[in-house]
Amino acid sequence: MKITPSILNVDFAELGAEIRRVPSADGIHLDIMDNHFVPNLTFGLPVVQSLRKVSTQPYDLHLMIEDADRWAPVYAAESGAETITFHVEASKAPIRLARELRKLKVRAAMGLKPATPIEPYADMIVELDQILIMSVEPGFGAQKFLDVVLPKIRRTREIIRNSGAQIAIQVDGGVSVETIGRCAAAGADVFVAGSAVYAATDPDAAVAELRKLASIACGC
Repeated sequence: MKITPSILNVDFAELGAEIRRVPSADGIHLDIMDNHFVPNLTFGLPVVQSLRKVSTQPYDLHLMIEDADRWAPVYAAESGAETITFHVEASKAPIRLARELRKLKVRAAMGLKPATPIEPYADMIVELDQILIMSVEPGFGAQKFLDVVLPKIRRTREIIRNSGAQIAIQVDGGVSVETIGRCAAAGADVFVAGSAVYAATDPDAAVAELRKLASIACGC
């Protein structure tokens, strides 16, 4: 069970300091938004490169941007991130893109919006290291968790199991002490938590609590 806090709702003037508040996190989730694919604008490659200097934790870049086929390899080559997530809705050639990311020595992850089914991509998941299932509509933090994604998490885990591949399922959106257990029981094993971590008095203790609840729910 891995917890990768999102810094979407922290003080952007103190991003480096905010990352250092969660030293026990399994990674840092960085939301890259272009105000086209989603109706919000955050930051781009220069900021990620600067943040890379302040932490040795794995960086997980969530690209909520148009033309992923063009830009995801650029981020893979120049950001210093360990995982690059592209949205399948923004890619015309997801298999080619996943292979290109792996050639660039990063983990290839594919994101799906809440209404995007996993089944059309069942045959290509072996090209991936991680599948990100959005449990809110992407674009803004602090949204309410959508329970309708739980069956998709279960179906995705079954598809992965049948493939024989080792692929993580990440859930992003509304993850909290109230919802993480349901996600873990459904088959998720990586969790993006923003408000649930950074709204806590002790963000690092919140990370530990979320990890504990997920482990209990999955029986691992």
